[in-house]
Amino acid sequence: MIGKTRHATQTPADEPRGVLVPRFEQGRFSHDRQAPCAALAELVEHYWHVAWDMDGHPPQTQETLPHPNVHLVIEHDTEGIHGVHTARYTKLLAGRGFAFGIKFRPGGFQPFLGRPLATIADSKLAPDTVFGAAGLAYAQHIRSCGDAPSRFAAAEALLLARLPQLAVHGDVARANALVAAIAADTGMVTVDALAEHSGLNKRSLQRLFQHYVGVGPKWVIKRYRMHEAVAQLQAGVPVKLAQLALDLGYFDQAHFVNEFTALVGKPPGEYLRTLPAG
Repeated sequence: MIGKTRHATQTPADEPRGVLVPRFEQGRFSHDRQAPCAALAELVEHYWHVAWDMDGHPPQTQETLPHPNVHLVIEHDTEGIHGVHTARYTKLLAGRGFAFGIKFRPGGFQPFLGRPLATIADSKLAPDTVFGAAGLAYAQHIRSCGDAPSRFAAAEALLLARLPQLAVHGDVARANALVAAIAADTGMVTVDALAEHSGLNKRSLQRLFQHYVGVGPKWVIKRYRMHEAVAQLQAGVPVKLAQLALDLGYFDQAHFVNEFTALVGKPPGEYLRTLPAG
């Protein structure tokens, strides 16, 4: 196991973690983000807006690794609240299009939903199931907006009008803080280590995560360690897979390669060869 604490590879703010295709060789693709206002900071991680123009070019496939977050996503022809998605997400980008989303903080959606987030993992809800008629009106409004700033403002207005009282949801901040600790410290590779860090026993951690995050703490630890592996491969610095596996808490390289392949869709060496140069 790891002998000392290491910290996650730094990723530029405009290059969010988990994006498996960091840039396309053809066509245009943009990704903008905006932080929420102070009143929503404990509930929302950020608002995001992606747009693409592949006219005259073949469709491009974008893939992302899962995060322990709920998203409310609006596109030109679909909308939905997405619970934590435990597998790789794949999207074929063709022609012109956009997607606009609210990325809730790990514990931030439960006060809106009113029940354990584990009940919506790997599922999609219509916006009106949580936000009523205003949810569907919001989706139509987002489509009518002409730019990203207008969509950011609309999302803020939707949530501020339904701002839950965090005083009665005291574990939101704790869930957020624990997930942030896992993401920040690649040395935290076991639930035992998280229990020691948090002062909670493993059963309490499991209940907290299932209720406020939607998946267990072990899943979150393993996903963030895989995010770190992808970030190191994308950084362009020579990586020894055996050492990387050890640093991320795997007992052997084969176990690491098998889990990487299952989630990313190809072994680390093959994935490295698919990355664009420069």
